[in-house]
Amino acid sequence: MTTTALTLSAGELLLRPWRADDLPALLAAHDDPAMRRWLATRFSGAEEARAWLEAQREGWASGRRFGFAVTDPGAEGALVGNVALKLTGSDPESAEAGYWTTAAARGRGVASLSLRALTDWAFTASAVSPGDGLRRIELFHRVDNDASCRVAEKSGYALAEVVPPCPPLHPLDGHRHVRHAGAVSAAGGRRAGSAGTAGGPATPRRCGDSAAPSR
Repeated sequence: MTTTALTLSAGELLLRPWRADDLPALLAAHDDPAMRRWLATRFSGAEEARAWLEAQREGWASGRRFGFAVTDPGAEGALVGNVALKLTGSDPESAEAGYWTTAAARGRGVASLSLRALTDWAFTASAVSPGDGLRRIELFHRVDNDASCRVAEKSGYALAEVVPPCPPLHPLDGHRHVRHAGAVSAAGGRRAGSAGTAGGPATPRRCGDSAAPSR
């Protein structure tokens, strides 16, 4: 599949692969206390942000990770968030999702719109693993991230289990949400204002397992 030209629509928003010239907007997005609270990735400078952007490019090239910059064409293409899908090793039926939104965009439904668009794309016949049949996408967030919980449930990701803490990276319990192919997103409801979720493992996490990749 062609990856560099792929775009998705989510209401009035446009999802596209990350580009090198997104660096200033990416740095500005991460200069936010809420982002630093909820996400494992914390940029201390431009070089770390460039490395993150390169990791997004490599993910597309490998066909293992699909990261989208969420932009607002009505605001001159301003960056309003990120949403990503990661294949989970040897299980062709399973993937992980994660997202974040910029401070200025919260409360507008950006996260749920973007997550639903990503999910619908991922479950199409030829989106990720033609012939393999992606059947399940999972999403992980900290138990105290109530807004991310609402986003997950509005997007059709039902709560599957409470995952025990694993200090120091995971000091609190977590929620693992699952959406199966064919599930319907919840309509309406209160909009969430969460910065995002770092994503999580596609099988129950145990203390000592490697940390989930940040989005």
